[in-house]
Amino acid sequence: MNTSTAEKSCLAQRVVVTDEAVSVDLSDGRTIIVPIGWYPRLLQGTPAERNRVEFNGGGKGIHWPDLDEDISVENLLQGRPSGESHKSLQRWLKSRNAQGV
Repeated sequence: MNTSTAEKSCLAQRVVVTDEAVSVDLSDGRTIIVPIGWYPRLLQGTPAERNRVEFNGGGKGIHWPDLDEDISVENLLQGRPSGESHKSLQRWLKSRNAQGV
């Protein structure tokens, strides 16, 4: 599948995370909404952790520093959920619980 030049230059401008979904407003006017379950670390995060978001590469990527979660606009546009393994997620959850979060 080819990606158009317009999609390649499309950047995230605003992110809203609810208990149900991740909503990303893009620079071309589209809004991409995906289930929060696609990103287990966001699902486990508190509202404060979900709201602390940074944009990487001018908006090519989205980063949640408190949750160590990254999503690229490219993956959103291609409908790709998190690729994190179950084992990796379990290690993260164990570490998180040890910190008392």
